Amino acid sequence: MSASPVLAVIAGLLLGLRSLYAALTGVVLALAGCLLAFPLSAAAAQQALASWMPVLVEVLLIVGGGLLLSEVLRAAGAQKALAQWVMGRTGEGVGAVLLVVHGVTPFAESLTGFGIGITIGIPLLAHSGLPARKMALIGLLGLCAVPWGSMGPGTLIAATMAGIGFDALGVASAAVSVIPMVVAGVAAAGLASAPGRRAAAMLQGALSGLVLALAIGLSNAVAGTSAAGALGALLMTVLWLWLGRRGTGVVASEAAAPLGPLGWRALAAYGLLLLGVLVAGAVLRALQGAGAWHLLASPALWLFVAAAWFVRGLPAASSLQQVWQSWRQVAPVTGLFIVLGVVMAVSGMAAQLAHALAQGGSAYVFAAPFVGALGGFVTGSNTGANAMFAATQAEIAQALGVAVLPFMAVHNVSAALLLMASPGKVEMACQLVTGAAQAERAWVQSRVLLVTGLAVLLMAALNVLLSVLLAQP
Repeated sequence: MSASPVLAVIAGLLLGLRSLYAALTGVVLALAGCLLAFPLSAAAAQQALASWMPVLVEVLLIVGGGLLLSEVLRAAGAQKALAQWVMGRTGEGVGAVLLVVHGVTPFAESLTGFGIGITIGIPLLAHSGLPARKMALIGLLGLCAVPWGSMGPGTLIAATMAGIGFDALGVASAAVSVIPMVVAGVAAAGLASAPGRRAAAMLQGALSGLVLALAIGLSNAVAGTSAAGALGALLMTVLWLWLGRRGTGVVASEAAAPLGPLGWRALAAYGLLLLGVLVAGAVLRALQGAGAWHLLASPALWLFVAAAWFVRGLPAASSLQQVWQSWRQVAPVTGLFIVLGVVMAVSGMAAQLAHALAQGGSAYVFAAPFVGALGGFVTGSNTGANAMFAATQAEIAQALGVAVLPFMAVHNVSAALLLMASPGKVEMACQLVTGAAQAERAWVQSRVLLVTGLAVLLMAALNVLLSVLLAQP
């Protein structure tokens, strides 16, 4: 019964059921499980509601703000101007794609979180000449540094629940993130390259992923986990722009078109968003701000501020109408998956599922990354997945006698992996490429599940290897 909500969601999606209905089915089964086998007291339900309702509202506001900023920039032509400038310095091929996958999207995601990085990354691909479904898939692959998303609250939850250091878990997570970052780079480069140049492009994607993992790991060791994702991805963005300027040919030469006033306004809007989140967060940490004050440092505020600043007031009615249509598609799916994760966590269903799998003994070491990945898929959040499973995973690691830090690092990264395959994120990505058809959404969903499934399988093999090499006496 504890497995039925997750299995029902996966089965529904594989059978072509709409994301909204699959999520609703999972919630209904989870609530049925609470009534039949996992009783939840009124006090526990009220506490969960009080704790998670503000989070749910904030996430839905962040989704709306991200869609709004993307739409006003698109309507004004600013995304086109910025994309042409970027493509002029990296070309319209693999370099531009890897700039988005390993630079722009991870950088934005590290500062904002909740998948908003794709609302900045995907529009840059709009003028790459790629089909819509490939743009959506490549944009999702940019969510390869999610353990540091939104300055790392998911990693902080995992570290706290496991009783290990926040920065120690961040450094260890960066080390094992080589796998998803390389896999994402190889997949993106393969999608963007011509058949005759695919092998060289995929090698380029693998090297780019390796450098990103190294950059984040070094940033983590020097500046701490919170800022590591943003710093590492910023280094990759600068690196790819520099490599693009050194390239030969017309599109990557000094003759490339200048950014222009509209492009600079777009960059200023992004800068306002990112600086607002960083500065407000630093001030609140210095003042030890708590409670509702944390919203001053939330992307939920600064995304709307950046959009309003860009249009110098209220957006046009046509833009608001387009955002409302997109938000109605994305928000219910996102909200239902968060509700599903919370119900499973507070009722004990998630813990029961993990403990049942642990009965397999040492074989669970191989299964553990799949459990974490399912948590990320169900909740659409690294934070939600760690809230569901981190404490239980740490307990199981200790019971099995394996080293907790590397085990939790693999769990933390695996819990973020299927985020890019979460139906809510797939819906958002397809909306950002002017509303892909249902058939194209199914294609994107299946392909991103294939890529992330391969990465989780490799993480499982790594977990077994680390458990043997670092077994506790």
